[in-house]
Amino acid sequence: MPSIDLQGICVDLPIYNSKGRSLKSTIMAQTVGGRMADSRDRNIVVIRALNDVTLHLEHGARVALIGANGAGKTTLLRVMARIYPPTSGSVDIVGRVACLTDLHVGMDTEATGFENIRMRGTLLGLTRQEIADLIPNVAEFTELGDYLKLPIRCYSQGMMLRLAFGISTAIQPDIILLDEVIGAGDQAFAEKARERLNSMIYAASILVLATHDPGTVTKLCNSAILLSHGRVVASGSPVEMLDRYSASLQAA
Repeated sequence: MPSIDLQGICVDLPIYNSKGRSLKSTIMAQTVGGRMADSRDRNIVVIRALNDVTLHLEHGARVALIGANGAGKTTLLRVMARIYPPTSGSVDIVGRVACLTDLHVGMDTEATGFENIRMRGTLLGLTRQEIADLIPNVAEFTELGDYLKLPIRCYSQGMMLRLAFGISTAIQPDIILLDEVIGAGDQAFAEKARERLNSMIYAASILVLATHDPGTVTKLCNSAILLSHGRVVASGSPVEMLDRYSASLQAA
């Protein structure tokens, strides 16, 4: 059964070339969400983006991550996706994961669209046959035609997004990690992308969604986690956590 188990997760992110930038360091400490950690190398400022995060999610979980910009929401999603290794703590993920936070991860601008499909398929852990089966699916969905034969550096931003989204959503995952509800390209294609994403969310075992939109939270999620400065402040029903977050903004 798909599950996510995080125990005591801390993530420290180094910010290089910061020597003499005391104002920048102060601003970063206030806005990144984590706390400034000391470093013996004064050319490096270390941000604690997540601090002692523990959570367990099982089949049926539809969880919203709520918090201000820099609270640690995206970092937490990246830990679940194994994009960021934790500085300390343990991560145990059971099930196939679709991470829709960093759609362009693993894409090579000098490679063709077809080559990028194969590379991303490999990163997803697919077999050669599964990748071969994936290619016509992505080609049909993205509507990129002969552009798939060209290096993706030739693509517009909209075409890049179509390809990245098409690859990332071609396989039905057990776990979906989503940073805001994304659109892709022009209005007609964006509608097709929303339909595919909604279908994936409905079929997935676990959804973890980082968003600022209360309507999305109450529509898609059955629980919520409130984050602040890289820590889990509270968890509960979506309405309860939204009210608590709103109250914290008014008190600030």
